[in-house]
Amino acid sequence: MADLADYRAKSGRLVPVYTIEVQTLAEDTDRILDAVMTVHPLRFGRYQRNASISAPGRETAQPEPGSTTTTHVDGFAAGTTETYPMVELKISIDRDAQALEAVMDAIIGAHHYEEPVIFVREDWASRAAYDPNSNNPNRWWNNGRGLPARID
Repeated sequence: MADLADYRAKSGRLVPVYTIEVQTLAEDTDRILDAVMTVHPLRFGRYQRNASISAPGRETAQPEPGSTTTTHVDGFAAGTTETYPMVELKISIDRDAQALEAVMDAIIGAHHYEEPVIFVREDWASRAAYDPNSNNPNRWWNNGRGLPARID
């Protein structure tokens, strides 16, 4: 297949998106998502505010002279390794440069770092051709288990 824009299957199609991955504190994910929602609905199919949040991991860096760490943390020596807990917050938006600009501004404005680690990729995302009343036995409303337990 030469162009994914031409991809069509019985199950659905693919659409061009930007995937945005943000390293942040777990407790800041809702604040960042709320900020993004003021400029973009984070729509995925028939759902809004779609995001994934990884399990906690660690990020590490060595701040240079003149960084905010060396400026605001008394006694911090430039070049010293610091390691903190983090999660990866992943969202996708339609591949539109103006939308990307607004979303990036919202993320950076809500993030706790002055230089947040953010990766932006050009990707393709699925859009299912589905019927919300499908009798497919694998769907959550037909499988006898229902939705998984919600995380608050």
